[in-house]
Order: sequence, then C-alpha cells, then structure tokens
Amino acid sequence: MIKEQYKYSEVTSRIIGSAIEVHKLLGNGFQEVIYQRALEKEMGLRGLSFAREYEMPIFYKEEQIGTRRVDFLVEGVISVEIKAIVKLEDVHLAQAINYLEAYNLEIGMLVNFGAKSLEFKRLINSKFNKQSAQSTQSTKSNKSA
Repeated sequence: MIKEQYKYSEVTSRIIGSAIEVHKLLGNGFQEVIYQRALEKEMGLRGLSFAREYEMPIFYKEEQIGTRRVDFLVEGVISVEIKAIVKLEDVHLAQAINYLEAYNLEIGMLVNFGAKSLEFKRLINSKFNKQSAQSTQSTKSNKSA
C-alpha cells in the first residue's frame, strides 16, 4: 500500500515490490552481488530508471572529500543500499543514513535479502539541503551540456 504523504512513495513502492519479487524467487543465502543483479533486472522490468554502482561524491562542510558507490541511485533521487546478512543491525541503519547525509539525498532505502523474510527500511535525511542539491544538479547538467 502506497502512503501518499511520503515523498516519492510511488517510486519507493516499486523498489519494495521489486525487492519482494527477488526475495520470493531467490530466497536468502546468496551473496549481495547476486541480489544486486536480480534487483537490477526486476527494477528494469518495472520501468524504474536507475544507475547501479553509481559513484557519488562525499561532502564535508560543502567540500568534496571523496567518493563512494551507492548500490543503486533510482530516478536520480533515491539511494538503495543492499545487504545480504542474517539480521539488520543499528550500525547498518546508521551507515545508510550517513550515506544519505554525505550524498545530500533526501530519501533512501536499506534492503536486506539475507534474512528469511525480506527486511527493508525507508530512510529520510533530516539534514537534506535542498539548495545544495539543486546547485549540485545544475553543476552536473552544465558539465554534460
């Protein structure tokens, strides 16, 4: 069920549906890369636009200090981090939120295929800076023009 009050709820619902289908067909027990490949296929079948292993800049005080690859950047606005572990722990949630903040993305997903039942969390970056995100987007657009 899509909760309309959530930003990008239609997209996150399609991501969750894709993850559910992958987990239903593969179950748990594979390495993370297998789920990543299957999720790539399933999201493509559902018409989602995404980049896999997308290199994102990491900022500290508005200065780029490095890069990290997000498992998926969906529709250019939602990060999806994948795990294949027995149980999600607070440290995994903290890591995914830290990435959202470092990427300056507003919404993210943490998906764990390693448990008997699929686990997923929808994440919100409370420190999201809309002006900085728009500036970064216009810089990307200017570089590709």
